[in-house]
Amino acid sequence: MGCFVYLVFGSCKDVTVGPTAIMALMVQKYVNSMGEDIAVLVCFLSGAVITFMGILHLGFLVDFISMPVICGFSNAAAIIIATSQLSTLLGIKGRSDSFIDAISHVVKHINETQLWDTVLGVCSMMLLILFKKLPGKKQGTPFEKFMWLISLARNAIVVMVGILIAYELYSHDLKPFQITGNITEGLPPFSLPPFTIINGNHTYTFTEIVGELSSSILSIPFIAILESIAIAKAFAKGKTLDANQEMLAVGLCNICGSFVRSMPVTGSFTRTAINNSSGVKTPFGGIITGSLVLLACHLLTSTIKYIPKATLAAVIMIAMFYMFETHVFVLLWRTKKIDLVPLIVTLLCCLAISLEYGMIIGIAVNLILLLYFAARPGLLIEERIVDGLTVLFVSPKQSLSFPAAEYLRERVMSWCDKRPTSLPVIIEGRHVLRIDTTVAKNLALLLSDLITRNQKIIFWNWCEDARQTLISYDSSFETYCKLSGSIAQIFADETVIC
Repeated sequence: MGCFVYLVFGSCKDVTVGPTAIMALMVQKYVNSMGEDIAVLVCFLSGAVITFMGILHLGFLVDFISMPVICGFSNAAAIIIATSQLSTLLGIKGRSDSFIDAISHVVKHINETQLWDTVLGVCSMMLLILFKKLPGKKQGTPFEKFMWLISLARNAIVVMVGILIAYELYSHDLKPFQITGNITEGLPPFSLPPFTIINGNHTYTFTEIVGELSSSILSIPFIAILESIAIAKAFAKGKTLDANQEMLAVGLCNICGSFVRSMPVTGSFTRTAINNSSGVKTPFGGIITGSLVLLACHLLTSTIKYIPKATLAAVIMIAMFYMFETHVFVLLWRTKKIDLVPLIVTLLCCLAISLEYGMIIGIAVNLILLLYFAARPGLLIEERIVDGLTVLFVSPKQSLSFPAAEYLRERVMSWCDKRPTSLPVIIEGRHVLRIDTTVAKNLALLLSDLITRNQKIIFWNWCEDARQTLISYDSSFETYCKLSGSIAQIFADETVIC
């Protein structure tokens, strides 16, 4: 359903909307406790939230999530998904709900490891890595094209080989490893999302469901938006991207999907990358994708049941291995080391607590850093000889907002206190494009402090907007705000003696 809806409302030709590993991971714990109906209801609620945000043009909110937080989240998701498949790869029965739970489950039941599941899983992983490294080209000789196709279709090839092996063995009553099992044939009925859920002997009302979901009602749609817009931006190739339109598209994909028993959906990076490398030119490619999925649901369910669980686990684990971005750590260390803080905090919190809370904590840390740098802007303070006159030169390296107002005043006065002589002070404002009333107030206090010390001061090279804010706050600033002229002559003028 997502493929067909995105065709009409989507804005990126490459994006393929459907179920993703991250969405499955975030819904899994609720499905384990309340049954599969909850996934359908979460799909509807997520779609409603995303569509509402798109209508209100809240796409700008995505800009407040930095690249380190996104990378920390996606890396954590890759680790959690990969470790959740570790027990399946080893043939150990049982489920896990978190990274710590997955590791502890494998450690506790390591003696239950099944030999043939493990052999099949490891061999599948080796084949996937081998196929990925095949030397093929899309534009090349027939042999190179063939190698490129094999590499592109490596997941399907490995799964089909696993199906053939399992079918042959099971038809001779040999069951060396676990298989997926029966899949319901046909297409789901068109019906309203289940606003009341019956699971076992308990009936969950809509109010109870909302209470169980709690913060996930917002975090799941937010992650869906983030994933889809990040993918769309990555494949936009210089074209402008309307985040609000993408919100509407993903929201409507989820709302419409919930009427045909869909789990929450968003843009898939892997399928989008394949679309792009295959040369898809328009969103109409979604029609082909959706049609093939419908055919598979109707015709291939009897075949799908023979997929070995270890092979499926190998496919997922290798996909997550390549999804893990190790280079981003080196990149941040080389460019801006402080950006490693939100990345590592997000990564560790996602692993230790949960994906949604890890993302929230990562965003909070990022905002704290943002506020810190706003409150502690870079200041150049040094003694200079200007026009033959020794002065104390002060130059803020960015615009000043109210958290930085007192800091600027304290730094200047502290510097002046350390000097035995009363040097003239130049407050240079070429980097200051905007100030507020609090900054103007603190600059007026600085002016008053220097008057008490009988020090000369000028505000040099301030833009007209900032200058007008100062003069509007205190008309005496007009005497001290200078745009041009010789520094020595200005300080020689008695009117600027404070």
